[in-house]
Amino acid sequence: MPHSAPPVISFDKVKRTDTGLVGGKNASLGEMIQALGAKGIRVPPGFATTADAYRDYLTANKLEARIRQELGALAAGRTTLPKAGKAIRALILGGDWPARTAQAVLAQYRSLSAAAGQPDLPVAVRSSATAEDLPEASFAGQQETFLNVRGEQALLEACRKCYASLFTDRAISYRRIHGFDHMKVALSVGVQQMVRAGSGGAGVMFSIDTESGFPDAVLINAAWGLGENVVQGAVDPDEYQVFKPFLDTPGLTPILEKRLGAKAVKMIQDRDGSPRNVPASKAERAQYVLSDDDILLLARQAKVIEDHYGCPMDMEWARDGAGGRIYIVQARPETVQSRAAAGTLRSYAVTDPGRVLLTGLSVGSGAVAGRVSIIESADDIDRFVDGSVLVTGTTDPDWVPVMKRAAAIVTDHGGRTSHAAIISRELGLPAIVGCGNATEVLHDQQDVTVSCAGGEQGVVTEGLSQIAVTEESLAGLPRPKTRIMLNLANPGAALRWWRLPVDGVGLARMEFVISNAVRVHPMALARFDQVTDPGTRAAIEALTAGYGPKTEYFVDRLARGLSRIAAFCHPKPVIIRMSDFKTNEYADLLGGQAFEPAEENPMIGFRGASRYYSDEYRDGFALECQAIARLRGQMGFKNVVVMIPFCRTPEEADKVLEVMAEHGLKRGQDGLEVYVMCEIPSNVLRAAEFAERFDGFSIGSNDLTQLTLGIDRDSGALADLFREDDPAVLWMIETVIREAHKAGSKVGFCGQAPSNNPDYARRLVEFGIDSISVTPDSFVQVLRNAAKAEDAG
Repeated sequence: MPHSAPPVISFDKVKRTDTGLVGGKNASLGEMIQALGAKGIRVPPGFATTADAYRDYLTANKLEARIRQELGALAAGRTTLPKAGKAIRALILGGDWPARTAQAVLAQYRSLSAAAGQPDLPVAVRSSATAEDLPEASFAGQQETFLNVRGEQALLEACRKCYASLFTDRAISYRRIHGFDHMKVALSVGVQQMVRAGSGGAGVMFSIDTESGFPDAVLINAAWGLGENVVQGAVDPDEYQVFKPFLDTPGLTPILEKRLGAKAVKMIQDRDGSPRNVPASKAERAQYVLSDDDILLLARQAKVIEDHYGCPMDMEWARDGAGGRIYIVQARPETVQSRAAAGTLRSYAVTDPGRVLLTGLSVGSGAVAGRVSIIESADDIDRFVDGSVLVTGTTDPDWVPVMKRAAAIVTDHGGRTSHAAIISRELGLPAIVGCGNATEVLHDQQDVTVSCAGGEQGVVTEGLSQIAVTEESLAGLPRPKTRIMLNLANPGAALRWWRLPVDGVGLARMEFVISNAVRVHPMALARFDQVTDPGTRAAIEALTAGYGPKTEYFVDRLARGLSRIAAFCHPKPVIIRMSDFKTNEYADLLGGQAFEPAEENPMIGFRGASRYYSDEYRDGFALECQAIARLRGQMGFKNVVVMIPFCRTPEEADKVLEVMAEHGLKRGQDGLEVYVMCEIPSNVLRAAEFAERFDGFSIGSNDLTQLTLGIDRDSGALADLFREDDPAVLWMIETVIREAHKAGSKVGFCGQAPSNNPDYARRLVEFGIDSISVTPDSFVQVLRNAAKAEDAG
């Protein structure tokens, strides 16, 4: 820039194209202030030193040649990285400010303080390298940030430290690996009015699901106090997930997930203004940082920012503790999932896993078997054994060199937006964060298997398990007329299948969500006064803390759990089967023993439709209906179809439909479709009558085979006789398809036979089946089998 140009520039004069002038971070702040302020995006005011101001600093102090000398010695192997980095930083820290630059910085600071009406305004001082926050490279965390800086001399010293941080060991190493010329990368310093988040809250959000790359979700992490703890992974934050397509629809609350984090500590401003960690109060740990309104506000802001930049974004936010206003303090392109290969689906399966040692939040979907190496301090990195599983409390940018040498990473603390999670994603490593006590439970040289293959919960198991890796190309897949759908149960794994060209979900098992996300028998919540065991009552009280009526806990947890299954393929249909536990399985739920009879043969006992209108379970079924009504209404997922299992007679169907209508689920109202499972011979023999009451059938091949052939499907002695392709079973399937189609009803098939046996797929297609629903790992094969069957026909 010409010498007459100022070395400092206000954010409101900077655009995203000014990366070479003020670095990616500061250019993005200026862009948002100029372009998005009118759209409700609040960015704290501030200013930036220019890249030329940095170069002027080096020139005025005659540093360039001396820095090149140190870097040359490092490249030639005459010195070590720590020695070279320390020497260069000392040179920069020992320099004097050119008068022109210092005067400009202080003038802008005084102007900023005057505008805020506060002398010596507290500011955040952040480094912004001219090569950072590019879509092809992530320099996030490579340079330093200083919070709550107050006073003119403190500001100049913080700026000088930012300059020096361009040559931290991690920054030098990163540039060497990625081929950036050290001397061509300059540094701008951003000076921004502090948001008083020390008495409020802060965190990180992504406009894309960080693990699956699902583009229609916003992920938000939140903790009390300043946001550094969330970024560094020093705290286990709250986590929220929001469905973007519904954000512009008035009246909807499309919050897919709310997970309460431990939030054991919070970063506040000390009396002298410096940030420090203090324990969070018991009340703070027990409550969410963000209200639903704040969650939706942030998600809408993420969507606005993403739409403006035209790519998925990684953002940091802060909420002012005094006024409650929410500000965006950083925004950069997301650099991992947005560049992931879209044409291939890779999946992992762990064979015969050992005893579960730990669980935490999974990062990625991979799995690794290896030997543990516990490193509790960055000072001990030299002890790390290459190719082992790195186990530590938390990580920061100083850990990057050792993380690159690890097979997998396990941490005590942190969420999906922590440093450990972000770097693990960039490196393509499976990681499990926020385990709580990994450094205590595991020990050096212990053989373990680290698996993120099961969804959002990662698992560390004992021993070295076999791991199968499969890759499926999604390019050029056939698209048969027969709809191919998925069977899903685990909401935590649902979003990872978004790239599959599915026609919807043919079977979503509600009972899985109840047993894993709710865990309490619904009758124990509806009739809590009848729960007499002190231990059970205490456990239920703990789970439902923070909810008003205990029944709201069931409705809320169930609706949110099912919402992620409904979201991943929206607006395609998602058929949710109402709970189909057997009585012994219901009894295993917390509080369930008091509400379930002991049956000799639960498989054909008090299950399915017969429970829903019975006084013994009617109140529990009401909660299931309320969860579905909330999912379709308040959350907006009108693509949800309800399915009734084990419905023995049309007269029983009438009773169930009547109860459903009482609780806001009336067939045909607001587009609601209701299906019935076809798994009892009476469903076939009276198909025309069932078709009058339901919009479709879903053939459950296991139960239909069991009851047609009179074979207990769990009997090992009769396993050879249990055949889904028995002529009697095939007659049942062909008959119900024919009779249903006469009545204008659709028929689907849920089962694995079409994936294992191409001839079975051919028969279903010949019978005129409308859809086939299988597990995700079988999807591609069934797609091909159905296409071949149609071509042959």
